[in-house]
Amino acid sequence: MNLDIEKLRAETPGISEGIHLLASGSALMPQPVIDAVINHTKLEARLGGYEAQAQMAGMLENVYDVVAAHLGSDRREIALTENATVAWCQAFYALPFKPGTRILTCEAEYAANYVAFLQRAKKDDLDIDVVPSDASGAVDLEALETMIDDRVGLIAMTWIPTNGGLVNPAAEVGRIAKKHNVTYLLDACQAVGQMPVDVGAIGCDFLSATGRKFLRGPRGSGFLYVARKWLETLEPVMIDHFAAPWVAKDKYQLRDDARRFETWENSYALRAGLGAAVEYAAALGLAAIQNRVWKLASTCRDMLKQLPGAKIRDIGAQQCAIVSFTIDGLEPRETVAVLRQQGIAIGASDPSSTRLDAEARKLPVVMRVAPHYYNTEHDLEQFIQAVRRLL
Repeated sequence: MNLDIEKLRAETPGISEGIHLLASGSALMPQPVIDAVINHTKLEARLGGYEAQAQMAGMLENVYDVVAAHLGSDRREIALTENATVAWCQAFYALPFKPGTRILTCEAEYAANYVAFLQRAKKDDLDIDVVPSDASGAVDLEALETMIDDRVGLIAMTWIPTNGGLVNPAAEVGRIAKKHNVTYLLDACQAVGQMPVDVGAIGCDFLSATGRKFLRGPRGSGFLYVARKWLETLEPVMIDHFAAPWVAKDKYQLRDDARRFETWENSYALRAGLGAAVEYAAALGLAAIQNRVWKLASTCRDMLKQLPGAKIRDIGAQQCAIVSFTIDGLEPRETVAVLRQQGIAIGASDPSSTRLDAEARKLPVVMRVAPHYYNTEHDLEQFIQAVRRLL
């Protein structure tokens, strides 16, 4: 499918405010998403929160279906959460581990996940082992397989890191996990919305994601996929009477679906926006989106290479729509601030967000550009010209 870029730009109000090149942080919402959030908020103002939920119950329930379709899963396997970190933590902290259990992760693992490893390692006497990277910078699959023994209880990987264009081989990791019957938790926060995601093909037990990045949804929205086999055995660390109805004076009963990882109260306006965002992406086609955004990122890398002192910091044989770079003489955070004043939004990534990778590659703070399909080559040219004026 060919994307109608002019139409998509016309449906993106933020285009008029400047050049936004930070979909890896929080992308510009399209008008249907904005309308979904605002309309539900207005309905709550008119009718009351409970009444608005009741009136829009069908649409709100349908969000489970559209998210499930986006992932190639069943609606019973979807929990809707406040963000990706909550989704990831709901799965991770629920997993029962014996003392001495090993967690295998990758060098590109995200800080929020790794500090959770550290907490449970201290609390539950677990071991954290980092799988080395291969020559391209992706997780080394041969090394991963050789590291698996009967103490390994979890493989937890970040598919696409926050600090660059690396794409880890998620499906290949899934095949290894399945072969050895090891639980597999995948952080897909930066992947959803910029590429097709099929949990069946990946083979993960759990997948966490956010709405605000490449899906172009509202902040404060996310979701968790829980493979059906876990829905009879896995109990969340925290429950309320929505996750587990109080069925007798001395008894509760966990829901039989992934919503056991939800709580009763949530933002239905943001949920409506998330559903609209997923539907918007599905209508365009994820393959077409991937082709567009990855091509723009590749063009951006080529343009940056022409700047004196520029260093592309992306690794991996396959690179996505996140471009990380440094430029001699330009302090990243100051540069981000100066460009913002000129109406150009890019980001910076601190080494502490991906400490293992940053220390292994001796990375400083890097600048980060993540074009979306609503961006154009002219946007990239204006960005490059703005940077050139700072040199």
